[in-house]
Amino acid sequence: MADLIGLAIVFLIFALVAYVLGARGVAGLSMTIAKWLVIIFIVLAIITILL
Repeated sequence: MADLIGLAIVFLIFALVAYVLGARGVAGLSMTIAKWLVIIFIVLAIITILL
């Protein structure tokens, strides 16, 4: 599961860099991917804790 957080951080950084450089579409897409990876990580972490 640590890979999911790592990927989310990478996409978050990519989104911030793209936003600063003016690529708003790429930034939005990267932020969406990062958000979903964090959500998946949280769900899997909760399932793991409960089991």
